[in-house]
Amino acid sequence: MEPYLVIEDKTIELMLPKCMFGILLKKAGYSKRKGSGRCLTSPKKSTQWQISNGTSSVIDLCIKYFDQWSKSDQVEFVKHLISRMCLYQHGHINSYLKPMLQRDFITVLPEQGLDHIAENILSYLDARSLCAAELVCKEWQQVISQGVLWKKLIERMVSTDPLWKGLSERRGWDQYLFKNRPTDDPPNSFYISLYPKIIQDIETIESNWRCGRHNLQRIQCRSENSKGVYCLQYDDEKIISGLRDNSIKIWVKTSQECLKVLTGHTGSVLCLQYDEHVIVTGSSDFTVRVWDVNTGEAVLHLRFSSGLMVTCSKDRSIAVWDMASATDITLRRVLVGHRAAVNVADFDDKYIVSASGDRTIKVWSSSTCEFIPTLNGHKHGIACLHGSSGNTIRLCDIGCGACLRVLEGHEELVRCIRFDNKRIVSGAYDGKIKVWDLQAALDPRAPGEHAVFAHLGGTFWTCVWDFLNVPPSAQNETRSPSRTYTYISR
Repeated sequence: MEPYLVIEDKTIELMLPKCMFGILLKKAGYSKRKGSGRCLTSPKKSTQWQISNGTSSVIDLCIKYFDQWSKSDQVEFVKHLISRMCLYQHGHINSYLKPMLQRDFITVLPEQGLDHIAENILSYLDARSLCAAELVCKEWQQVISQGVLWKKLIERMVSTDPLWKGLSERRGWDQYLFKNRPTDDPPNSFYISLYPKIIQDIETIESNWRCGRHNLQRIQCRSENSKGVYCLQYDDEKIISGLRDNSIKIWVKTSQECLKVLTGHTGSVLCLQYDEHVIVTGSSDFTVRVWDVNTGEAVLHLRFSSGLMVTCSKDRSIAVWDMASATDITLRRVLVGHRAAVNVADFDDKYIVSASGDRTIKVWSSSTCEFIPTLNGHKHGIACLHGSSGNTIRLCDIGCGACLRVLEGHEELVRCIRFDNKRIVSGAYDGKIKVWDLQAALDPRAPGEHAVFAHLGGTFWTCVWDFLNVPPSAQNETRSPSRTYTYISR
């Protein structure tokens, strides 16, 4: 009688699909014995083996030939095994596979010369997450410390946050950002130490705004014919103001010296804006003038009978201009719809917004110049976005036109407003500048008649409020007896 292998149970058969079971036994040198469904003979074995309960010899046999198969055959084999298991077994397999599928790519990528990919992945982290990532392991810390992640983080903040951009220019560290040649960059340690200094400056500014601490400089604007300052714009080097006496004055910010006086308008200069090339001014003489910012010469004189530059006029219209250069300005479209003089217009990449003496604010599409909604609600003419001669400020939802909040506190016409995502600053003919907490102003539960500080200057002063460089004498001052400091609080 030939030696044979007797399988006492069907453990191995249950583990393997029939086709795989047959292939495995055939490769192992076993043959099926005639007349027996479960007795196998082997030419290589001379003794009888009793296999029960899936002993290690059977497992070893499976693994031995499993390793010899192609990857696709192995996957097919495992699929058959899993299909024969219950949910309980699937759970065990899943818990076993999970850690095997996880990879520390931040550690693995540099080992394969792909440091730049690991760095690019980490560049999406904010400062807090980046600090936490440095503590994960030595490999992560090495990627972060040797790369330029902190520089990229600072550059991202400067390009998206006006406060960061202003600080970079004022503190001078903008010269180390956005360089085309990385070889000129300071070491990464410079940016690591720079970041907390920036945060400290920002916290100082926020605290000074809240507590009313500031360094106040006054520029005397009174002259023989001067009757008041109507508009201004400034940067870290200069201040440009438009006056009621029809002139535009350029001042040196540090010394308060008048550098140039631009004349040409025959009416009060009501609005102005400039960049590194030109100054654009609008006047009550129904004209817009464009000046060379360096020489002060008028390079173009535009007259609009209806009156990407947006101008508005007392003729109740808004003119939209395509401004390719200082000498290449073409009228794109005239927007009509107001029933009284248009006192102010502003725009961004989505909307053009105009305010009029007809007590309405109209919204237009910047791209198509099509009319969108009209914001109503003021009892008097509107002099700025979005204040009025009714001494109030209104916050409106530009999407639906609904009035969200009315802020009362000024005693006379609100002439100018600026705002960001934190606060609103308003100026009025009552000689006061009020600072409002924007988030609290949007809260209907918060009281409305509150401002951070009151303006003390007269009509003929230009005041510069510096909330970063506060003199030591004012560091411990929280409120001045000569000013009113109240807050919108949640």
